[in-house]
Amino acid sequence: MGVIGAPRRELEEDRIWGFRFKGLKRQDVFDFEKLEVYQEMRSVNLKVLKHLFTHQSLDPYIQDQFKRASLSALLNLAEGTGRMTNPDKKKFYITARSSVFECVAILQIMFDTNVIEKSLYDELYTGFEKISRMLLGMIRSME
Repeated sequence: MGVIGAPRRELEEDRIWGFRFKGLKRQDVFDFEKLEVYQEMRSVNLKVLKHLFTHQSLDPYIQDQFKRASLSALLNLAEGTGRMTNPDKKKFYITARSSVFECVAILQIMFDTNVIEKSLYDELYTGFEKISRMLLGMIRSME
């Protein structure tokens, strides 16, 4: 218990990007955060970004395109989840899956040109493969 009149110490969980959500837990705010495919994509995206940020010597075009494709997959999934109709949702999920395919093509180029280690290549490839299958299931469930 704090001193009367002293400001309450906020916990990290109380704030999201500097905004306070009174009485809400972070995981209760957005539906897409509850999806396993979102969590998997978020994890893979983080690995991609960490690799890109720590390997500044990569070709700038490849680096930029990989970052864009990886973020596009994540963001289109999130945006699609917020849409109200199944055809609208499906369009965003298809775009997200297409971005995953783009990521895999870039990943293969990076591997072929020896700018990514085999262990990270295998880890990312497996993650993208899993994400692609999950998105395909979501897309097919809307037909």
